[in-house]
Amino acid sequence: MQIGITGKPNVGKSTMFKAMTLQDVAIANYPFTTIEPNKGYGYVRVEDVGPEFNVKSNPRYGFIKGKYRFVPIEILDIAGLVPGAHEGRGLGNKFLDDVRQADALIHVIDISGSTNEEGQYIGPGNYDPIKDVKWYEEEIDWWFYGIIKKNLEKNIRKIKNEHLQLDKELAKLISGLNVKEEHVSKAFNELKISQEDYDIINDDKRLFELASKIRKIAKPIVIAANRVDINIDIAKKNLERLKKEYPDKVIIPTSGYAELILKELDKQGKIFYIPGENYFEIKGDLNDKEKKALEFIENYIFKEFGSTGVQNILDITVFDVLKYVAVFPGGVDSLADKEGRILPDCFLMPPESTVIDFANKIHSDLAKNFVRAIDVRTRKFLGKDYILKHRDVIQIVANA
Repeated sequence: MQIGITGKPNVGKSTMFKAMTLQDVAIANYPFTTIEPNKGYGYVRVEDVGPEFNVKSNPRYGFIKGKYRFVPIEILDIAGLVPGAHEGRGLGNKFLDDVRQADALIHVIDISGSTNEEGQYIGPGNYDPIKDVKWYEEEIDWWFYGIIKKNLEKNIRKIKNEHLQLDKELAKLISGLNVKEEHVSKAFNELKISQEDYDIINDDKRLFELASKIRKIAKPIVIAANRVDINIDIAKKNLERLKKEYPDKVIIPTSGYAELILKELDKQGKIFYIPGENYFEIKGDLNDKEKKALEFIENYIFKEFGSTGVQNILDITVFDVLKYVAVFPGGVDSLADKEGRILPDCFLMPPESTVIDFANKIHSDLAKNFVRAIDVRTRKFLGKDYILKHRDVIQIVANA
């Protein structure tokens, strides 16, 4: 799974990426700081199951902090888009090509209204960030439309002559966008498009509507209303307006800057901070600058917004929007692996995943030689078609 961090230039994308991953990236106050997408690992929070079994988990990947297990996911810091990117403006199509790798996109906007459409700094309150949501999504939709139209024009005669199912054939043609057949079929159903509606290729309006719907399903966008720290009052007003304008969108207020400070000080041992929480404990000596930063975070960011929002937006994107579930391999008789690590693994599984999918995720031989599964909590036997639930602890039994 890959989550793309994207948006126009100079809205704090690279700062947020660094806050998520603690990976060094170029951060500067000018457009196109990021030319190639930075890749790193962030973490989603899952309440650890170890305490339920009176054991201390020992993750092979990720880490435990407080009551949470932090499970790694791949994050892409994609360079900034500008209006007209699908026509080649800015670094245009290169950026859009980077987007194709992502399963979901976190669209970072400057909620303080400090940067114009081109990503140039113009001061808080001097630009309406609501505009960015509209043109940005249109850019991605136009890009999808162009690819769909081009591929259908090349293949529509063959599809029509052989009476092939339009949704299945289209899914094959755009699989390079990381679009699955079920995404396309769902879009066809929601728009009530027939499987043999081959003339849609001549109706640009309907074809764009289809492209937009496929994009919404295949690459959902969550909005990070970032830079709430620049001007709290302006941020709150713009956030309220944005939510009113787009009531159906997932919009999370964020401060990548505040999260980065907290993570860095935690890493240095000066504070203890659990990502996503609205508190920290001072553990070491702080200089005056650090004290002032922490006072601001505590008295303004935490008080006004509940947290920095950075951890929240990752968790919401993965578990609420993409609807993944976290599943732990374990044994009824032992929760340790051969090396003695207790509950070493936690797998993020797509929605509607079954026990057999889980077995295959652990090792293909387990799926091939599958006998049954056991719910470690209840000790009940589970069939191969059992649909996995969030925080399940499952033992797979297979023939040797």
